[in-house]
Amino acid sequence: MKCAVSILLLLLPFVCPAEKKQGKELVDSFLQELPRAREDTNKVLLLDAIVVRIWAYNPDDGIKYGQQGLALAQKLDYKKGEATAYMGLGVNYRYKSDYQKTIACYKQAIQIDEEIGFDTGEAATYTNLCIVYIDLSDYVRALDYGFKALKMNEGLKNKRGIASNLSNIGIIYDNQGDLAQALAYHNRALKMHLDLNDKERVAICYCNIGLIYQEEKKYDSALTYYFEALKLSEEVGNESVLANTTGYIGSVYLLRKNYTMAVEFFRKALKTSEELGDKHLAADCLRNIGNAYIAVVNDTAAKTRANGRQDKVTGVAELSENKYEPTPSIPAGNTTLIAGAIDYLLRSLAIGKEINALDVVRECYEGLCEAYKLKGDYKKAMEYGDNARAIKDSVFSQQSRNQIAKLEGERKEYGDSLKAVSAKKVADISAQHRRNYEYIGLGALALSIGFIFLLTRNNKLLGNEKKQSESLLLNILPEEVAAQLKKTGGAATKHFDDVTVLFTDFVNFTEAGQRMSPHALIEELHTCFKKFDEITSKYGVEKIKTIGDAYLAVAGLPTTDPNHAEHMVRTAVEINAFMLDRIAKLGNRTFEIRIGIHSGSVVAGIVGVKKFAYDIWGDTVNTAARMEQSSEAGRINISQTTYELVKDKFDCEYRGEIEAKGKGDMKMYFINGFGKLI
Repeated sequence: MKCAVSILLLLLPFVCPAEKKQGKELVDSFLQELPRAREDTNKVLLLDAIVVRIWAYNPDDGIKYGQQGLALAQKLDYKKGEATAYMGLGVNYRYKSDYQKTIACYKQAIQIDEEIGFDTGEAATYTNLCIVYIDLSDYVRALDYGFKALKMNEGLKNKRGIASNLSNIGIIYDNQGDLAQALAYHNRALKMHLDLNDKERVAICYCNIGLIYQEEKKYDSALTYYFEALKLSEEVGNESVLANTTGYIGSVYLLRKNYTMAVEFFRKALKTSEELGDKHLAADCLRNIGNAYIAVVNDTAAKTRANGRQDKVTGVAELSENKYEPTPSIPAGNTTLIAGAIDYLLRSLAIGKEINALDVVRECYEGLCEAYKLKGDYKKAMEYGDNARAIKDSVFSQQSRNQIAKLEGERKEYGDSLKAVSAKKVADISAQHRRNYEYIGLGALALSIGFIFLLTRNNKLLGNEKKQSESLLLNILPEEVAAQLKKTGGAATKHFDDVTVLFTDFVNFTEAGQRMSPHALIEELHTCFKKFDEITSKYGVEKIKTIGDAYLAVAGLPTTDPNHAEHMVRTAVEINAFMLDRIAKLGNRTFEIRIGIHSGSVVAGIVGVKKFAYDIWGDTVNTAARMEQSSEAGRINISQTTYELVKDKFDCEYRGEIEAKGKGDMKMYFINGFGKLI
């Protein structure tokens, strides 16, 4: 977790009655003041001060107090308090991973800030929007809002705001793998905070720089910065930064396989976070301890395989009856370690569910999946693995529902914007024509020759521009949909009864990212997806999009295809063959693939206005994802529905009824080989 910096607290002038207090103690002191507060603007400020500090302890209460503050501000027509209330609500919704409401609240805040000319508030909200899009890995929007905030803060000469924006821009470049650029921004932020003598934020900068060195596997340098951050946070008494920094130090020791020190620092961070009442951080610490135990077992097993005997890993922590105490050594594969890992992960999971932190819950499910694999309980391992994937699916489904709801309203706006762009292009070329024609006046013969020459050239220019626009549009939308857009300025959402949907996913993609450089990883991903695009085009299959390392395509739309299932299976067979051949040539420099296919009905349409996209929705899409999740590396898994459509054309292997998350037991089949049966 990168230390994203928000300048939200700088907006709140409410003075704490006990300035030395912090964390939950500070929030409690504000809450004690609340019953005595009059129904005036000071109470709005008090409620806003609570809201922007309570999110780590109880975001549900944060939302409750935020709504109270918003209602009072609106009643008093106190616009600045209303804007700040919206921003505070956004902070709490973000903590619950409800990004739709988070963004809506932030945009309400910006609208009010613009109305009243509250530039400081507007810059702060742009900063927070930047952080949200960092969470969503939408680095284009994150960078856009980061630079907007930076420009505003530079105009305001708000040095703390500028430094915070520089830090967040550094985080974006870090997440994109541009570590040199990230380090440059973090160092600029660090210099400004040092000039301001802001020790708390200097500590945060040290952490962010340490994270870069950690990613570069320069662990000594990372620890140097982390311990400097630790020293500063102790000096200023900032327990929150102290707890986070302690956790970062634990993560370095874990990477170095110094499990004793890793667990020791994770426990220190856990203790501080519990004292602060920071449930999210406490959940992170519990999960890290559980993962450390899993790492011990995996490391021991690897040494055992290498040496052909039982080794011992010294200096790790063992689960005792009531607590975890250090012991001299742990036998390889000790079930107590696995039990300890499961216990810590379940405790983290319970907190994650309590505060509705989807990122925590998903990561706990992934850890529990691994722990139960080590325990040999593969049924539970699969259950937790499915739960982790289901969270990804649920986020995707919610986004899809939101997109469908907005589709009708956005279609006309999109059509208008498309027409406006086209009109501007034609106007620009026409203006060029007029300028060129002004030079033709030297006589009838010269006029004729010049006119013919320029008309031909400009018509060619217009034709080239049109071809480029057509090509760009067809790269984004199916031909039939693009034609409808050009003709009517819109494209209706459409239901398709008979289609086949394909999902692919690269197995252990995260692990591949650890052994490959960011550049090599992206290059390999690009090479694979480019080949997939060629194969789908060959069989008339419509690529919908990529989602991280996943690939989604559909056969049978927007033009109906009676052989949609066959064409999709042939597409899958070629994709699988390509990846198997690539693995044989490149080994661990590429990825294993898992493929799933299901046939049924979907709804399809255009999403967005500026960065529009053609997308599909429906249970068929979700079921195809379940087929992929239940597949195996190097195999194509199809549903009963698809099997009935292709059983006479492909050699299919019945797998039995397999449980699919949220679907119950489903009949599934593997596609064998490449030839037809008849």
